[in-house]
Amino acid sequence: MLKLEQIGKVYRTTEVETQALDDVSLAIDAGEFVAVMGPSGCGKSTLLNILGLLDSPNSGRYTFFGEDVTSRSEAELTALRRDSIGFVFQSFNLIDDLSVEENVEVALLYRGLAARERRERVATALERVGISHRARHLPQQLSGGQQQRVAVARALVSGPRVILADEPTGNLDSANGNAVMDMLIDVAKAGTTVVMVTHSLTCAALAQRTIKLLDGRVVSETQLAA
Repeated sequence: MLKLEQIGKVYRTTEVETQALDDVSLAIDAGEFVAVMGPSGCGKSTLLNILGLLDSPNSGRYTFFGEDVTSRSEAELTALRRDSIGFVFQSFNLIDDLSVEENVEVALLYRGLAARERRERVATALERVGISHRARHLPQQLSGGQQQRVAVARALVSGPRVILADEPTGNLDSANGNAVMDMLIDVAKAGTTVVMVTHSLTCAALAQRTIKLLDGRVVSETQLAA
């Protein structure tokens, strides 16, 4: 379970103080598929960054599958993030000079795995998202939908406990967007926790629960599916 208790996050500059999250408390069960919605600037990305151990709150407590990670060192957070969390972004974030299989393998390079095991894991991940026939292609040789499939494979290849997806269908047409959503649904059914930020009501309706943010606060939670 991911559990946030009274989380607060403030960003300060010399002239401005912005309350990105204000007293946010929520719990996300293992294997649950949750959509996070709200207007631009409401704190969605900050919430995702804290859940993904990319940022730390100024106040409150974050428990990651039973471990209080609020005061962990950066090295500890990096190791936990590497081993337990996969990220999928709207802009794909693939490396142009690397092939599809090399882009996916990047997620495994710092885990001390033998080359043979890395190749096997990459092949399995690419097969899982239906893009293995493009393994030797470069990202620019792929459509947007295919690039997002590669990004999902990269997120899955290390066997994470959590997938965090930030507008994963934002740059895709409806057909490719639906394909990516089907993959995320399947991932959650297989037991991986999925948290997705989206502006799309259609995509949010495919999650099990929707959490709505406004001005850094949780204003509603809706259970959508069993």
